[in-house]
Amino acid sequence: MSSMMTKRERVLAAFAGQETDHVPVCMWKHVPAEYWQDFDRFADCQAAAFHSTGVDFMKLSADGYFGWPSPQLESIENVQDLMKLEPLGAAHPYVREQVERTAKVIRKLNGECVAIYLVFVPLSCLRLRVGYPKMMRFIREDPEAVKYACRVIAEDQKLLVKGILQDAGADGIFYSVQNGEVSRFTEAEYRDWVMPSDREVLDYANAMSDRNVIHFCAWEEEPNRLSVWKDYHAAAVSWSRYMDIMDIREAKKQFGCTVWGGFDNRPGTFLYTASRDEIEKAVADLIREGGRKGYIIGADCSLHNSLQDERIRWVAEAAGKI
Repeated sequence: MSSMMTKRERVLAAFAGQETDHVPVCMWKHVPAEYWQDFDRFADCQAAAFHSTGVDFMKLSADGYFGWPSPQLESIENVQDLMKLEPLGAAHPYVREQVERTAKVIRKLNGECVAIYLVFVPLSCLRLRVGYPKMMRFIREDPEAVKYACRVIAEDQKLLVKGILQDAGADGIFYSVQNGEVSRFTEAEYRDWVMPSDREVLDYANAMSDRNVIHFCAWEEEPNRLSVWKDYHAAAVSWSRYMDIMDIREAKKQFGCTVWGGFDNRPGTFLYTASRDEIEKAVADLIREGGRKGYIIGADCSLHNSLQDERIRWVAEAAGKI
């Protein structure tokens, strides 16, 4: 392919599994906490990251809205109280403000790139509010109560997806699936307790957009039981090369779609310490393995804010030359 694509064309082709003029690149960081409630500064920060790093598209941040903020969860101790939960609704700040803030970011990006927004699975929304120990105690004591809570949260996550796509103007969602660590649940438990609400939100998003990404999150320093997600489908999968599957070809084979990854995201690893020449060689090696079709260069997960944007630009510029 000789003709030069725009960034949008390149990424949409990659999402569709088509050959691209060069391999797209996208890596991301969290937005500093002082910007979370100042929506204009937040939007400026996200737009500045796009321009300073030279990435081909943006994974937009949900910083400040990670947990599902029902007041009923603030001091919950009895698992049966989960049966009293009700959806927050589209007018609640949890949904409304995420849509409003994201709309500002989308306007700042001015149509220059594909933009996808982070949405967590319902069980993670619960866990981010009550913590892992309580989540695990609850699900062991009464899995049906936790499944009910996840169905309630899924209603709000679907409202969020609808607002992000239809009102804010994002192209798709970046759906972070978690809780799949090999020691956390058996496959049967995950499929019974977690998968129904995971899939409810994902299937809803896929009915609205064919530009969604599933992020197989591996941040607990333990590999995931990837088989529990084999029936989860989207345009692309963002996976952990350094905790789950090292080989790009194997990732393509297992996930059956475009795959996105390549670099370790953890502080102190290669991306943070290597010279520009070393990074350029690593990019060439990744592209040799991944090819120009069905592959996007990224990192296992979010990058630490100590990483200079210049280093991400080195990756993007190297990919643009191959």
